[in-house]
Amino acid sequence: MKARRQRRIVQLIREAPVTSQNHLVKLLRASGHPATQATVSRDLEELGAVKVRRNGKVVYALPSDVASAPVGDVLKRMLSESVVGLEQSGNMLVIKTPPGHAGMVAGVLDRGALEGVAGTVAGDDTILVVCKQGVLPRRVERRLRALVEALPGVEAEAKSR
Repeated sequence: MKARRQRRIVQLIREAPVTSQNHLVKLLRASGHPATQATVSRDLEELGAVKVRRNGKVVYALPSDVASAPVGDVLKRMLSESVVGLEQSGNMLVIKTPPGHAGMVAGVLDRGALEGVAGTVAGDDTILVVCKQGVLPRRVERRLRALVEALPGVEAEAKSR
């Protein structure tokens, strides 16, 4: 049942824009695969689905679909659209995003898109990035900033360093 539901989720995401978990629950229900939002959330996590911007909408995409673009391009696009602040704190970085964007950015960082990142913890609009042992957070911060020309809301901060 789970495998069948997850195959259907993959089909739905590839067929049309899926904008939210609740939207996906409705689509699944309409196709004879009833599921709760919590179940769909776990399925999306297991499938590695991330939110991306397509045609002006934030929609779910699968790793294989995102993988066709170079990782740097995916991360660059996400950062330019989703990062509103970036600050170093000890051996960590704090990234601020609009509400609902932290998970998708953290997911890409966790999948190895940026050298020097050990892992992330994401809330709704904040990501805590833990740097690998021996990696200076300043280097990871510079790499993040280098992926975009100017991060909104952090230009003055970048110039002061």
